Amino acid sequence: MNNLNFLIHHFPFLSSIVSFIVGLIFMPKVIEIAKKRNFVVKPNKRTSHQGAIPNIGGVNIFLSFFITVFLFSFEAVAQVQFIILGVFIILVVGFVDDLIDIKPKWKLVGEVLSAFFLIVLADVRLTNFHGFMGVFGLSLGVSYLISFFVFLVIINALNLIDGVDGLASGLGGIYCLFFGVYFYLTNHYELSISAFSMFGSLLLFFIYNVYGNKRKIFMGDSGSLLLGFLVTLYVFQFCEMNVNPTFESIYSMSSAPAVAVCLLSVPLFDTLRVFVTRIKKGVTPFRPDKNHIHHLLLRIGLKHKHVTYVLLSVTLVFVALGLIGRNWWIGALIVVALMLATVLTYMLWRLVDQSSSQNKK
Repeated sequence: MNNLNFLIHHFPFLSSIVSFIVGLIFMPKVIEIAKKRNFVVKPNKRTSHQGAIPNIGGVNIFLSFFITVFLFSFEAVAQVQFIILGVFIILVVGFVDDLIDIKPKWKLVGEVLSAFFLIVLADVRLTNFHGFMGVFGLSLGVSYLISFFVFLVIINALNLIDGVDGLASGLGGIYCLFFGVYFYLTNHYELSISAFSMFGSLLLFFIYNVYGNKRKIFMGDSGSLLLGFLVTLYVFQFCEMNVNPTFESIYSMSSAPAVAVCLLSVPLFDTLRVFVTRIKKGVTPFRPDKNHIHHLLLRIGLKHKHVTYVLLSVTLVFVALGLIGRNWWIGALIVVALMLATVLTYMLWRLVDQSSSQNKK
């Protein structure tokens, strides 16, 4: 065990293999329990699947992730008890929402509570604007406000993007792989093990979710909220370690917050667009509809897996943009990312209009 522990800490990407195997062991049992206890989603007007599908995939993601991290980062786990409590809270909130569909305000309360454990008690937060709008260090109060806001934006953006098979887990996999590699290159091995462990868990879920057929399972809010929590944790750490880098300058990114925006461009821009559209229509921004980007791609005739692969490819383009502009002025990189997202969305709407016109003929 000591030799394996030594190997994992020197090659953190191996933890993804361990979490994948652990998930593979637990998944059949999770699916069996879900079907016996009726933890399933049945077809309705907002879904396109057939039959009752288990919707507690987040539980399996958590088990494989946490067991792997616990095995190979025990000392780190013992030191971040508040983060662990935050993870448990968000997992429970998501699990309860999957079972009884709690009201948005109570869901928000649970999210804020989990954020409190991460931001206030664990003191993992944004403390610097990296010179954006001429601002560098933030006061404690402003730091808390911005960190809570960013937490809620990321966690809900990832929750809302979970609309077609493999999309949330695929995006999450890209994010975790990016951070896992970056944390490894900058000598933050515990964080790297965590990110790679989550990548392995998401990869296993992705396979079941997209190609599972009779063993298909959905992530549910328990999974998407857990993913949002961890991605926010990685984003905060990524931005903070680039305030005063202690690693090789080749890996430092003076525009780290903008790089994070590029990385999360698909869910962030889609959420912003959908919220603005709903507000313009005079309805609450939290009212469900079929105006998300994955819905638009479905309307032009793409299948679920094709939608997922298109948006994963778009995300890789934005990752490349972020890496290219990692040391640009933050405002410039964000503007370029917004312009690219706007152009791509305009092109998509043109395709939707053409498809609608052809269907009317």
